[in-house]
Amino acid sequence: MLHGLPLSFISFLLPFLPVVSPPQSAPTAPADAPGTIVWAANRPLTWADFKSKPTPADRLAALTSATIDVKAGCVDFKFTSSVQAVFVPTESWVRDSATATPNLLRHEQIHFNITELHARRMRQKIALLKLDCKRLQPAFKNATNAIFTEWQKEEARYDQETNHGLNLDRQKTWEIQVKQRMALLEQYASKPTTGK
Repeated sequence: MLHGLPLSFISFLLPFLPVVSPPQSAPTAPADAPGTIVWAANRPLTWADFKSKPTPADRLAALTSATIDVKAGCVDFKFTSSVQAVFVPTESWVRDSATATPNLLRHEQIHFNITELHARRMRQKIALLKLDCKRLQPAFKNATNAIFTEWQKEEARYDQETNHGLNLDRQKTWEIQVKQRMALLEQYASKPTTGK
């Protein structure tokens, strides 16, 4: 029983900065797309969130499609940005939710948590760079590309080290470490939106 996250899961949206390189893969839905789920501490994934179906060639038990949605631009010569970790239900699936284990769902949740961890790192990096519209490139591009690369590598390492969640000891270690690392970046957590 295998499960995990594809490596082609980056959505890099910079509508106001055309000089930034295009995504390395086909983009997934942005955070404001209908039906996407923005990471929130009080909103864990459930199997009902996994709306897609595996193909006959898929060998995994489940697949999480997540992305870091980065929007940046200049308004009245002032740099603004938004970074969100996003789960894409229409690209995520579980082979059989009726028989899928809680351990498998926890493994998939950690994939999403790793995405939020790197979104926090992105928010931190952008804040520390103190970017302005006159001197935006290449600092912005270099910083964001570096974090995207680290995120992809960590997602792959997570699946490899946990054997897609089957190695329960390594899975528990990853859960603890990701939680600790997220706590260290709590000030860069995504802020809940409030309706007006």
